[in-house]
Amino acid sequence: MTAMRQQAMSAVVDVFERDENVAVIMADISLDYLRRAVEHDPRRAINVGIMEQSAIGVAAGFALEGYHPIVHTLAPFLAERPLEQIKLDFGYQGLGGLFISAGASYDYGESGGTHHAGGDVQALGSIPRLEVLVPGSARETDALVRASYANGRPTYLRTSIVENDAPLELAPGGLTVVRRGRDLTVVAAGPFLSRTLAALDGIDATVLYATTLVPLDAATLAREAAPAAEIVLVEPVYEGTTAAQVSAALAHRPTRLLSIGVPRRFLKRYGTAEQHDADLGLDVGGIRERIRAFVG
Repeated sequence: MTAMRQQAMSAVVDVFERDENVAVIMADISLDYLRRAVEHDPRRAINVGIMEQSAIGVAAGFALEGYHPIVHTLAPFLAERPLEQIKLDFGYQGLGGLFISAGASYDYGESGGTHHAGGDVQALGSIPRLEVLVPGSARETDALVRASYANGRPTYLRTSIVENDAPLELAPGGLTVVRRGRDLTVVAAGPFLSRTLAALDGIDATVLYATTLVPLDAATLAREAAPAAEIVLVEPVYEGTTAAQVSAALAHRPTRLLSIGVPRRFLKRYGTAEQHDADLGLDVGGIRERIRAFVG
């Protein structure tokens, strides 16, 4: 159990016990960490087993009755397998619910393609009104769970094994200014902030930290972008997932955009998340090399 995932489950149990309008729907994942919720009120804490589409339907039923449903399982089984149910049951019907995943993009790399989910944000981001949260630490995860569980919108919160070196106090709106520079603007998402800062050693860059990828905080990006035209996006999802939002936010000025993220291909090799990062050029050295080549 990772620190982010564990903290997410702790926050879920806490809001469940404090708020009688919260319902928790499980799919045989993290049951030990959610047992307190079941013992507190089994009428609102339901384990449907390994039936993720059914979990979304049950959650939508709770939402229609005025509850704030929270659904939890691994990323490919939450973002991809029941995509149509989230689209129709929550998006189309205008319902609110919090969907908390673990394991993306390849935290379970040794389990192969069934457990990879580099495209989770891209898939769910196609649903109108849906919000995507990508924290970079356990403390940020706790804050985002508490802030979003009753927000009235379908909200996807993505936890991961990888964390930043230290949590940040998050600014309202989704983009937090980490530092200001003149030669480059870098948007670093979630748990990729620390490695991005290390890769920027010696470069005078404005760095903006994103924990909300959908919708991106366009106002802060437009206001804080460095004078230079070069923009770099570093995100722990499929490369270019957030590029259209970045381009739209800066449409009023000339820009050159470099997207750094998970390559859009099936990963056929087995290994840990750290091994995949190194192999895919998503460690400090790989990110530094691409940024330096981009800025010349």
